[in-house]
Amino acid sequence: MGLADDPHKELLREAGWHTRGYLPHFDGASIPQTITLHLADAVPLKVIERWQRLLKNLSDDQQLAIMQQRIDKYLDQGYGECFLKDPTIAKLVQDSLLKYDNVRYHLFAWCVMPNHEHSLMTRFENAELEEIMQAHKSYTAHLANKLLNRKGPFWMTEYHDRMIRNQAHFYNALRYIENNPVKARLCEKPSDWPFSSAWFRKRGGKPGAWILKDDPL
Repeated sequence: MGLADDPHKELLREAGWHTRGYLPHFDGASIPQTITLHLADAVPLKVIERWQRLLKNLSDDQQLAIMQQRIDKYLDQGYGECFLKDPTIAKLVQDSLLKYDNVRYHLFAWCVMPNHEHSLMTRFENAELEEIMQAHKSYTAHLANKLLNRKGPFWMTEYHDRMIRNQAHFYNALRYIENNPVKARLCEKPSDWPFSSAWFRKRGGKPGAWILKDDPL
């Protein structure tokens, strides 16, 4: 199915993408997911444990939603050593995400922040998300530690993923990811941040996948 025939084409067109048919489907087969991965020291364990104690009487779904909101807000404060503020390390992480686009997953949006990473993707049916993230974490941690001349954990043990419910959720998630550097006061516009899908789109798109469209952000 080409873009012209895809029932979800307007969603990504509004967001500024033209694709070659690689759009999300919400029919139960291939469902997009947002994934947040942060550095090992970005959110102290004692902070997470305190939040867990305060939220213990809520349902699992409520706890998950509130924890994710609090973690996202905490991450934007730039806690920890922020190894990803080094352009060489940020590019390493971004390149790792892009390397397996259209190989293990379709990558719709991403943003590499100083102490964390956001992505929006639909994994291929023969690729498990846990395996995708483990490979990504292992590869980038090994090279980053080597470049930084350090040892020890680089990424957090767990990652936070959330299934996209519908088209509106997808669009909101994409905008949230690309607007993260602006929200954190790192730049004025999403397309100013060099380690993000917004930057690529503004400058012509990722080769072989996207072409330039007027940036609405």
